[in-house]
Amino acid sequence: MRDRALFDLAIDSKLRGCDLVKIKIGTLVAGPAIRSRSMVVQQKTGRPVQFEITADTRASLLAWLERRGGTIDDFAFPSRVVPDGHLSTRQYARLVDEWVTAIGLTPEEYGTHSLRRTKASLIYKATGNLRAIQILLGHSKIENTVRYLGVDVDDALSLSEATEI
Repeated sequence: MRDRALFDLAIDSKLRGCDLVKIKIGTLVAGPAIRSRSMVVQQKTGRPVQFEITADTRASLLAWLERRGGTIDDFAFPSRVVPDGHLSTRQYARLVDEWVTAIGLTPEEYGTHSLRRTKASLIYKATGNLRAIQILLGHSKIENTVRYLGVDVDDALSLSEATEI
């Protein structure tokens, strides 16, 4: 249950692993329900970034948090080693390696950042909207988003060719 909730939230939130593992229950819940949107301040940039929580992710989070228990001040994904601590980024990376291996992919080619990039890449492919991706990822410069997504001349030309005037 924990792994499913962690995986789903990683995809939806588009957060770096260091921010994902530190999410507190209060960031995710409003009363007895899981929020449809939330926000965290990114460790790397110090800037806030908002994210949506889809219905499937809300369901997996609710199941996990009901089983997990705790208060709004507790980490959503607690450490099994450090009392009152959160899942470490290293343990999160190990979990992602296990997931990747379990589905037959090569762990050297996929990692925690692959989960951050997944939804952003799909949104970009569907819309071609770099500014939206920049906002969703919390990048300060559009150039970083272009480099992050690996946008190249072929992408730009494909978008141009698909646009009729």
